[in-house]
Amino acid sequence: MDKVVELTKLQKDEEKLLIAKILDKIKMVEAKNRFENTDFLDLSQKNTIQDILQKRKQTSYKFFGGFEMAERTMLIIYPIIYEDKVNFEKIYNQIVSVLRITLPKELQGTFEHKTYLGAIMKLGVKREKLGDIIVRNDGADIIISKEIEKFLINNLNDLTRFKKSKIEIIKLDEIKYVEKEKEIFKINVPSMRLDAIVGELARASRNDANLYINQERVFVNFKLELRNTKQILEGDIITIRGKGRYTISRIIGETRSQRINLEVQKW
Repeated sequence: MDKVVELTKLQKDEEKLLIAKILDKIKMVEAKNRFENTDFLDLSQKNTIQDILQKRKQTSYKFFGGFEMAERTMLIIYPIIYEDKVNFEKIYNQIVSVLRITLPKELQGTFEHKTYLGAIMKLGVKREKLGDIIVRNDGADIIISKEIEKFLINNLNDLTRFKKSKIEIIKLDEIKYVEKEKEIFKINVPSMRLDAIVGELARASRNDANLYINQERVFVNFKLELRNTKQILEGDIITIRGKGRYTISRIIGETRSQRINLEVQKW
């Protein structure tokens, strides 16, 4: 494969850098017969990488984020000659840890996802070192890169908000996954164009909806979408950064004025 040709198909500089890193890791795996893994990837990055791996007909890889329903995952690439002998459980435990924060009673129910994320990043930890943050009433389980495990254990209690909290490392099979309840509601749109639907989902004007799209805040099926005229289909997933993630679960039908009623699930 011509690496330069592959990269020029991508528009974004950050995508080019990401794919360059992945292709370099694949070369290392093939040359050294050893395992390689990335930091945590968001859904858009994962989608981009999957497209490239499929074009390469690469099969010796897995995505893992600590638990089955994880959104942020690491890519693990392994030598094809070991395909039937890979001890994935051992590999997972070598690269991923789970940090559990248990809040004191007086703080339970007061912390959100952004509270935990902001606190950890305040310590200088990069976002790509953090996986999913599973928030519960009494605290959170935070998927992290193994390499920052000791740093967080030694430093989180120094933050005022966590001084009275219990900070510990738990096993992967001890994660308490709480599936988020999905809010189901209906919207009424003039067409199935992306900007029309984004406007309704974000409760914004068509101009503001187009602004969100131009600001690269809108993803369709986890891929960045800059075409405001893109036609949305039943089952499509629309993510608006800062607003939420939505599934167009059902096209109910048209009104007499030829507007379209949609059933939507908000994650």
